[in-house]
Amino acid sequence: MIASVHFQRFKALRDTRLNLLPFNLVIGPNGSGKTSLLQAIERLCALAKLPLATEEVAGRTDAAEVSFTFTAPHAHVEARLGCVDDLRCDLLRTSAAGPEWEALREKLRRGRNYAFDPATLALPARRAEGGELAGDGRNLAAVLAMRQERHPGWFARMEQEFLRVMPEFSALSFSTPAAEQVALEMVLAGSERGARVAADDVSQGTLVLLALLALAFDPAPPPIMCFDEVERGLHPRLLREVRDTLYRLSYPLTVNETREPVQIVATTHSPYLVDLFREHPEEIVISHKIGTRAHFERLSERKDLPGLLGEGSLGDIWFSGILGGVPEER
Repeated sequence: MIASVHFQRFKALRDTRLNLLPFNLVIGPNGSGKTSLLQAIERLCALAKLPLATEEVAGRTDAAEVSFTFTAPHAHVEARLGCVDDLRCDLLRTSAAGPEWEALREKLRRGRNYAFDPATLALPARRAEGGELAGDGRNLAAVLAMRQERHPGWFARMEQEFLRVMPEFSALSFSTPAAEQVALEMVLAGSERGARVAADDVSQGTLVLLALLALAFDPAPPPIMCFDEVERGLHPRLLREVRDTLYRLSYPLTVNETREPVQIVATTHSPYLVDLFREHPEEIVISHKIGTRAHFERLSERKDLPGLLGEGSLGDIWFSGILGGVPEER
């Protein structure tokens, strides 16, 4: 989908380009540009819903700019975000026009940025809000209830996968705490009378995993998904399931699904999650910060990587600081 992002004078990203793959896991210290990358993609998708800018950015000649290129069939298209300052990028221009831009625009406007809040994942939701999962996951109950009603096959497959990972439960269930509302519950495995546990009584990690599965088993998922600290609230032993769930989105043919791949850009601070990508270093992006400037590097571009991998786990090597992408020592 997005082939590359080029940052110029944008916060700590003064002049750096990053080529994007179907799956991208970004690691690095705070303030190194990870969130800026997610924000730029989110802004592109948001502005794609509006008419294109017709005027240049007035005033500063050193204003920030973020440029995007795309994969086929839009490989010759470039889109540019014009920024008034580091906090406001509200002008979008493109080299395409007419039907060609409309086709790309339709995909971009469906891109989504997720930062799940475990507290809101457990909340009851209005049934009418079940069309699409919100960025913080606050309508998870409504999304799952509507999925069960309108796409029972997809729901059944998602539920089966969830119960495989969480065998302490035997089913997902729903209740109606108030008119037009729906609440998520889970049926305890082995209970004689089908005892149910309310969503706000299960672990944060259980709810985050369920939200990710809701996206992975969406019949028509957003074509671009960004995740801020995708490991948030999850026990390290669940991280392999998280990786495999995200892979299901980016590589649908591996699970015999014929839909278009979803481009994933996720950030993490977890060496345990990083270690799961030892066999795929091309999917790891290191965000380096030196002084006040930051830049991106693909882990697979390091010539010393084969030798480093012989010295220990990838997560430990990153955590040690050998690869960079860690806070500077004072």
